[in-house]
Formats: sequence, C-alpha cells, structure tokens
Amino acid sequence: MEILYTILIIIAVLALITLITAYVCFRITFCARKKDREEYKNTEFPIPHGEIYEAHRENMVAWMQNLVSTPHDELEITSFDGLKLRAKFYEYAPGAPIEILLHGYRGSAKRDLNGGLARCFSLGRSALLVDHRASGESEGNVITFGVLESRDARAWIDLIIEKYGKDRKIIVTGVSMGAATAMIVAGSEDLPENVVGALADCGYTSAKAIISKVMREDMHLPPALFSPFVRLGARIFGHFDIDSVSPIEAMKKAKVPVIFFHGDEDYFVPHSMSEENFAACTSRKKLVTIHGAGHGLCYPVGIDEYENALREFYKDVK
Repeated sequence: MEILYTILIIIAVLALITLITAYVCFRITFCARKKDREEYKNTEFPIPHGEIYEAHRENMVAWMQNLVSTPHDELEITSFDGLKLRAKFYEYAPGAPIEILLHGYRGSAKRDLNGGLARCFSLGRSALLVDHRASGESEGNVITFGVLESRDARAWIDLIIEKYGKDRKIIVTGVSMGAATAMIVAGSEDLPENVVGALADCGYTSAKAIISKVMREDMHLPPALFSPFVRLGARIFGHFDIDSVSPIEAMKKAKVPVIFFHGDEDYFVPHSMSEENFAACTSRKKLVTIHGAGHGLCYPVGIDEYENALREFYKDVK
C-alpha cells in the first residue's frame, strides 16, 4: 500500500505541475493585459511601441484624428458566447463596397487600423473598424489568435448585410492576427455571397507557428517542450483549441480572391509566412512585398503601392 500511495502522490504532483504550467502559459499567451486596456482608454494617440513606428507618428496621429472627426455609426453585437463586441462604421457612399477591418494581437482598431479609413475612402469603399474580443471597446479577456475572432467576424458580416443592404459587397481585411482571422473567414464554409474577397496584411500561417516562433526567438524557450502546455491551457482555461483552425489550412479552401501584403523587414511575423499562405491559396491571389516595411507598416511605408495594388486586384468590385 505504501508504494501505491507514493505512486498516487507522484501522479498528483505531476498533474498539479502540469496544470500550473498550462495556466501560466495560458495567462502569458492568451489573456488580455490590463496595461493594454488602460493605455487604450488613457492614451489619445496609442502608437505601437518601437522605433520603427515613430517614423510614421505624424501620419498615424492624423489618421486617428480622422477616425474621431469623421461621422460614423457605433455598432454592437453579442458574440455566440455572450460578449458585447463593438465596431465603428464609416459610410463612404450608399451602396459602396464595405471593408471589414480587423486588428492585431493585443491591439485595437484605433491603434492598428488608423490608416484603414483613409485607404478605404481613397478606394471608394465604406469601412467597418472592429475591436476584437478582449480588445479596445469590446468585452472579454481572452485572445484566441483568430479561432473565435473568426466566428465574431462572421457575425459582423451578418450584421452588415442586415443593416446596410443585402446587395452590399464585402471584403474582409486584417493586419497580423486580423489577417489570420480574415484568412480563416475566407476559407470558411457557407460564406455569404456578399463576401467577394479578403486582404491579409502580414498574417501568420497558424497560431502554433507564430507562438513557437516567439517562444524560440524572443523568449528563448524550447517550443517542443512548452507548446503542449500552451494548447492545454487554451483548452482548459480558454475553452478553445488553437489547432482547430488555421490561416494556411483555410487558404486551401479559399473561394474568394485574396491579396497578401507583407514587409520584407518584418521581424515579428516573417515574410515567409505570407509566402506559405500565398502558395496554399486555391483562389485568385496576389502577393505584394513592401520594401523596407516592418510589422504592420506596409501601408504607412508604401501608401501609393498599397492602394494601386488593391485598386488593380479588385478593379471589378464597385
């Protein structure tokens, strides 16, 4: 009996260590940070941190001021799991195509998509700037790398069709995690015919791939050891599976045109990930590399190149 008790104690200790490790990985990887929410509320112009963004501060501040001063509708939906999600809709003209813009990890529409409104209006499109769950003005505490955000995006599509016209053409667009979300939506089943395209700016191939990259290069941790704990933490404490969907797998089922943008100086999400997503894409596609652009900076660095590529790729969307 003493041996049995010893074995049971060892099993219990190992189980506890596993749960604690999974919880720590979950908190670090998937939980919204209080400081990010406070910065959003208390900072008038929340420019992303880092020297590469400072060079574009003037444009970003002007774009943020434009977001505030341009008339818009404040919209709200309730997610499938009961969260109040919020977005701002800017009408370029009645009947104009609509872009649904999705921001990045631990960001917000105001911070990551501030140039999106100017870009959309320049191309003759209306814009819906979405705050993901656990971000900006939306409720929630858990970020899921596109897994649940893609379900939320489908709900926004339904609202747009219901509220602004059953014949409105929709392009789902995003930056970084928003790009991953847009790709997942583009490859989803039963996509409404209103959705005529997607834009993926510096998107990753999968949650597992980008988390492993950050572990290895930024945190100096072995992904092979910690990745199982990350997935376990997501399932136990976040109630989602990071491997259930991925951008690269969605691209293998894409039925709408997809245009990819990526900077060749993006050291956070490697340019090679867009190359992989592009290669996997089964629909009409184009990959645009913006020279000199870091992460999330393709548009500020190459405004004319970006807009011209979009104008040509979606020349029939009017």
